[in-house]
Amino acid sequence: MKAIVVTDQAAGTAGMKLVERPEPQAAINDVVIEVHASGFVPTELAWPSTWTDRRDSDRTPSIPGHELAGVVVALGYGTTGLSVGQRVFGLADWYRDGTLAEYVAMEARNLAPLPGDVDFTVGASLPISGLTAWQGLFEHGRLRSGQSVIAHGAAGAVGSMVTQLAREAGAYVIGTGRAADRQKALDFGANEFVDLENDALEDIGGVDLVFDLIGGDIGKRSARLVRAGGTLVSIVGPAEARPADGLAVDFVVESDRAQLSEIVQRVRDGRLRTNIGNVANLDNAVAAFNPTERIQGKTIIRVRP
Repeated sequence: MKAIVVTDQAAGTAGMKLVERPEPQAAINDVVIEVHASGFVPTELAWPSTWTDRRDSDRTPSIPGHELAGVVVALGYGTTGLSVGQRVFGLADWYRDGTLAEYVAMEARNLAPLPGDVDFTVGASLPISGLTAWQGLFEHGRLRSGQSVIAHGAAGAVGSMVTQLAREAGAYVIGTGRAADRQKALDFGANEFVDLENDALEDIGGVDLVFDLIGGDIGKRSARLVRAGGTLVSIVGPAEARPADGLAVDFVVESDRAQLSEIVQRVRDGRLRTNIGNVANLDNAVAAFNPTERIQGKTIIRVRP
């Protein structure tokens, strides 16, 4: 099968190669998926799990990509809950070969059914962005109706999901980003927008929840805006500064079948829009991950037409 592999951590996305690899076999509780579309997060190439296994042994050449939508073609021993021929989408294990390939073997529990009226390209764009937003807002941020949220990077793949889900939950959302991102963030539902290059972040005043996708100086300044009892949620590692009288939580997204089903239902009924910036095929994937200009939104690789 065709697959994208990485072997050189220092090379970054420029070190990705399209090669032939053996088709994977299904272990106990696994399924083999015929991949139709795959998502990729560039920061994967900085994750230890891309390069080593759980025992810290080198596992290169490894196949990156952990989001997919496709069709079940084989079941491992003991696998229940899914059937051959079923359309699915989900989030592959960080320490196993991923989804930038024609086939992938993964645990059945990491997949959810993909309704027939949702395109594979859309399905592949949802797992990391959607689950990260859902878990950060509702599990770690304990968001309630009437609260206020700063959504950093509101025009990006995760930030646009944060904005939409928070608005749907009855929150007031202040999106941030570059000046060029203003209209896109507002289109995704931000009540107002702060240009981080030209506006004063501190002028926002106190908020109940900060969803930090940036870290560094922005993260530190954001911590000071969290009201008593509020939460700073970070997906860029432990917060460098904590709210004076609130919580600071950092987390790594986890697969959750029930949450994936909630997210895709919102896509089906129009409450949630995806943020896809570019779609390329597997033969052109390496070039797509090394763009010559800034791409707004998520890059999806369409593995099958």
